[in-house]
Amino acid sequence: MYIYVNGEILERSKATISPFDHGYMYGLGLFETMRIYNGHPFLLDDHLSRLQSGLSLLNIEWTYSKEDILTILNELLQKNNLQNAYVRLNVSAGVGEIGLQVEAYTRPSLIVYMKSMPDKKTPLIKEGVILETKRNTPESNERLKSHHYLNNILAKREVGNDISKEGIFLTKERFLAEGIVSNLFFVKDNTVFTPAVETGILNGITRQFICKLLSVKGISIKEGFFTLSELLESEEIFMTNSIQEIFAIHKIGEKEFKTGEQTLTYTLQRQYEKYTSHLWSKEGVRKEVLDDKNGSK
Repeated sequence: MYIYVNGEILERSKATISPFDHGYMYGLGLFETMRIYNGHPFLLDDHLSRLQSGLSLLNIEWTYSKEDILTILNELLQKNNLQNAYVRLNVSAGVGEIGLQVEAYTRPSLIVYMKSMPDKKTPLIKEGVILETKRNTPESNERLKSHHYLNNILAKREVGNDISKEGIFLTKERFLAEGIVSNLFFVKDNTVFTPAVETGILNGITRQFICKLLSVKGISIKEGFFTLSELLESEEIFMTNSIQEIFAIHKIGEKEFKTGEQTLTYTLQRQYEKYTSHLWSKEGVRKEVLDDKNGSK
């Protein structure tokens, strides 16, 4: 497999970074994960916008344009002979002296990882596991998709390697937060509920997409501080991320939840599948869905 490292496309075994990169020394860096469908990186504008915003907060000057990233992705697709792919776009602070740096980082490192994705099969259904590990608080006012991943790693160790299970974090105040690598939604009385960003969760790109889609479809959605008992009283639960898309939770402990074709989760999965065949921003999705409602498509 080939990856991109600071201007070069290399075999993964030949890729190196400096031991003085502050992404390695101090965890100062961010990443975005996304999927490419039939050659099209889905919601690329939204991923790049979040990345740029976070890098500005970290005082990392990053000058790659959307066109630069598309060129890199296209070259990697060709080199790896892929049309459907997992992508991790990784930006670290770059080389610095030993010690904490106050000045801006002007030469960050960029690594773009890519690997194949299997063809879509039946929608994922998982078991939810309430974690003993509590969701840590963000390093800044809001959670960044940063290299600081120990909290998630400890949670993953708690659940183990069973891909049919997804851990669900609670905050130290015991409010619902998010999954280990996903955002959380639950449904009751024709309303969708999702923990607020203020609980300390990552505001996932797929989460934002689903919230916009629900709003456009006229489905009530409420963001807030919710308890485990409220989750367990819900009718259906689903979770989202850019790689696994939308997957249902069929049970937590002994409590079972609705799954299958009669659920809102299934409807959203079908809607999501429709849009992943094109390169849409959230506004593009909004326009397309409105066209659908008006009967023009």
